[in-house]
Amino acid sequence: MVSFRTLDGIDVKGKRVLVRVDFNVPMQDGVVTDATRIERSTATIRELAAKGAKVVLLSHFGRPKGKPEPGLSLGPIARALAAVLGREVAFAPDCIGARAEAVVAALPEGGVALLENLRFHPGEEKNDPAFADALARLGDLYVNDAFSCSHRAHASVVALAERLPAYAGRLLQAELEALEAALGGAARPAAALVGGAKVSTKLAVLGNLLDRVDALVIGGGMANTFLAAEGLPVGKSLCEPDLAPRAKAIVERAQQKGVEILLPIDAVVAREFRPHPPTREVGVEEVGADEMILDIGPRTVRDIREKLAACKTLLWNGPLGAFEVPPFDAGTVAVAKAAAELTRAGRLVTVAGGGDTVAALAHAGVLDAFTYVSTAGGAFLEWLEGKELPGIAALAPRG
Repeated sequence: MVSFRTLDGIDVKGKRVLVRVDFNVPMQDGVVTDATRIERSTATIRELAAKGAKVVLLSHFGRPKGKPEPGLSLGPIARALAAVLGREVAFAPDCIGARAEAVVAALPEGGVALLENLRFHPGEEKNDPAFADALARLGDLYVNDAFSCSHRAHASVVALAERLPAYAGRLLQAELEALEAALGGAARPAAALVGGAKVSTKLAVLGNLLDRVDALVIGGGMANTFLAAEGLPVGKSLCEPDLAPRAKAIVERAQQKGVEILLPIDAVVAREFRPHPPTREVGVEEVGADEMILDIGPRTVRDIREKLAACKTLLWNGPLGAFEVPPFDAGTVAVAKAAAELTRAGRLVTVAGGGDTVAALAHAGVLDAFTYVSTAGGAFLEWLEGKELPGIAALAPRG
């Protein structure tokens, strides 16, 4: 695990601290509809403000393609942040230049300001040195608290960390420590549950996990490719037959390493993909030519529950079925609740991440029962693949 400096023991009183956050949150008609990411950032903001820092927050929002777009302004998010913090948050109509400098200069010790959308400038996504210089002029210290953005080599993530003394915020620190505990130093036996639509997006993840877990549960649409690779019928199910050789290779490598792979042994199938169509539960060898596998069946749920009960660590990424459409949420919900029960009982450490995963666990009502849930999407996947994240590497102490 890369070493990085935390906020422990640093003197921030009177200093301008630039904090990279991820406020790319759902918004409708100018109102934030899910403030989870804002709420998770408050530990770092409150700590810095309490220590007398002038807290200057940096974030992107949407994809404005390097130019101002009124509908993607962070102004409404500044108001949402103020409501969450219960205090005033200054807002700068730009993130660099005179208008940003004026807002930062007016901040008192303990004050908080949010600057306008970083992506209103093309230099952000290009990791442009001149843009990074302009940002650096606004601060004395830099804090990255956006793990979900740390896989991007953008100016506010990488170049800025190279220009100022750089530290990890509390949210980023918690993410890295939780992921390292689950992936690098997991209590064994350890299991990984990997689901989602396509195996093509998870090949590198599966390959990396084989070196780190004792059991690998494969579900969702991607499991169909593994079933097809075994010669089983998958009907009209989502499947990537061209990847069957890769799926076979993963199974063979797992056998060589002594890693158990759990694939569905039964499934819930339907001829139509819509809410509450006629369905039937079948063994995976009995899927009809005109049917789609849309969820795992009860026998598969039982097998997964039994496996989790014998493990000490679970890393979860991706749903086990088409959970957004009832009744195909049943398998994911049942397994999520089983994992939550084991976590509450102190028998299982559960770490989960990825957008669909968070939505699925929230749907199951167990989001708060897991040991740690990361809201990161791409960064979480790249971490699972074993890649070095540019934003994390930039925080390494410089000698």
